[in-house]
Parts: sequence; C-alpha cells; structure tokens
Amino acid sequence: MIFNKETAQKTAESLLQINAIKLNPKNPFTWASGWKSPIYCDNRITLSYPAIRKFLQQEFANNIVEKYGKPDVIAGVATGAIGIGLLVAEALDLPFVYVRPEPKKHGRQNQIEGHLEPGKKVIVIEDLISTGKSSLQAVEALKENGADIIGMAAIFTYEFQVATDNFEAAEIELTTLSNYSSLLESAVQQNYISKEDLETLQEWRVNPSEWNQ
Repeated sequence: MIFNKETAQKTAESLLQINAIKLNPKNPFTWASGWKSPIYCDNRITLSYPAIRKFLQQEFANNIVEKYGKPDVIAGVATGAIGIGLLVAEALDLPFVYVRPEPKKHGRQNQIEGHLEPGKKVIVIEDLISTGKSSLQAVEALKENGADIIGMAAIFTYEFQVATDNFEAAEIELTTLSNYSSLLESAVQQNYISKEDLETLQEWRVNPSEWNQ
C-alpha cells in the first residue's frame, strides 16, 4: 500500500523528472533476472538531487511516524537503500544500520553493519520492491539478530502479485511512497507515454516473467 495518494503522485513525478524511472515500451530493457521490461528504475539517482532527496527524506520520516510511531532503529537494505535509509534515520534522530545481501567473507563476517541491540523496534527502508525476495532476506537477517521488525517502507514498488504474496507469507507490512499505478497515472498526465504505451505497460505488469518472450 502507499502512504497517501498525494505523496505517491509527487514521488512518481519526481522519479520521472530525473530519469530515475525510464519507460521504453518499444525498446525494452533486460533485467539481471533475464526478464524483458518496458521500465527501468534506479532510485539511487535521487541522491544526486538535493531537493528530491530532501522531499523523500521528509515524506518517509513524517509518514513512518504517523503510521507506525517512532521506531528505535532505521535499517537500510544494501546497497540501494543505504543512502536514503541514512537520511531517514537522520531526520528522525535515530540509530542507523544497514544489511548486506550476505555476511562478509573476512573480518568480523558481519551481515548487519552498525550497532543493533536485540529487541529494538526496527523500520526497514528499501529503494525498490520487485519480487520482494532480497528485501525479505534482509528482514530475516535482522530478525536473527533480535530485531523486532514493525514494517518496511520503500520508495517504489512494481506491485507484482508475487511480492504481495511474499510479504503476506512473511507477515511483514510493506508501505511505499509511490507505486506502479501512480507512476502510470503521472506518466499519462505529463504526456510522457501514449495510450498505446499505457496498454503495453499495464500488460507487462500482469505477467512480467513471460512478457515479450
């Protein structure tokens, strides 16, 4: 779910404005998974735009407190959400940790970087949700270290059904600043895409793994 409609629209507009999200139905991108996709999203680009990163920082901070109350710790998922996660922690004056995809092979072999005391209430920050698999792996690592996960907040989700199923199975509530539906609405309003493109983009989200095969 999104925090609120106004935030979702403004976030989508901002991501399109700086090309953090690119839409190209006629010349699809290829994801690391091998999926063909008419959309590519790199929300790390937002960190290079002070006004937009400040907007995201404040929207995350305000909406997290309103929805969940103030947590004890903010955790970012490496690497995409380290920057925005730290900004949220700074806005809320909270400790920050980040979670690696797997433990380091050397040194203390940490998977969680930073100081995390068991029993602390943690909000996990992500930049992007596709299937949710890597995000939920980070949640499991935090739980194994004693964290009390009260929710995950992300900048954007593709709204895949598989992600919804994965988060429901893990019993983790996901809330986002924006989503695929809001993105398409903004893209149409800004004449960023044609009606034909809109149909293609809507079709892709229904079955992304088989699209354009």
